[in-house]
Amino acid sequence: MPKIRFQALPTEIARHYRNGGKDANGHAPERHISDGGGNPCRHCLKFIPEGAPFLILSHRPFDEAQPYAEVGPIFLCAEDCERHPDAEETPEMFLGWEHLNVRGYGADNRIVYGTGKIVPTGDVSKYAAELLAKPEIAYVHLRSASNNCYQARIERDEVN
Repeated sequence: MPKIRFQALPTEIARHYRNGGKDANGHAPERHISDGGGNPCRHCLKFIPEGAPFLILSHRPFDEAQPYAEVGPIFLCAEDCERHPDAEETPEMFLGWEHLNVRGYGADNRIVYGTGKIVPTGDVSKYAAELLAKPEIAYVHLRSASNNCYQARIERDEVN
């Protein structure tokens, strides 16, 4: 079984949106104030605290548009936050969630059919490692089980 690493949204992408860069739909991110109700920042992988400004925007976690390049809403801290370090273990923010959607993609950035599965959060690392043990899987997306929103990327840990 390969070692895996969870990856938060890269800082350069977060910076683009924070500086008013257009989202996947060509719009500037919306700015709001958190009510503390559980808006997960995709950069620091923490919930945005009550009273803190945050951005809502449409994000496509793929380099180019194509039929499998899903676009959906994400939240970001509006102010600079420290990017969650790449980690072998499931990031703490997700541990309170009952289930997550885990899905494998090929090197062509298309869903590998049969890989998408709603799994208990405690089984995410194991299932992601099982998928990444298959040569046809290039990376995995971690998504919300209820709304299918993109949360993070999981790759093989080539360093360890």
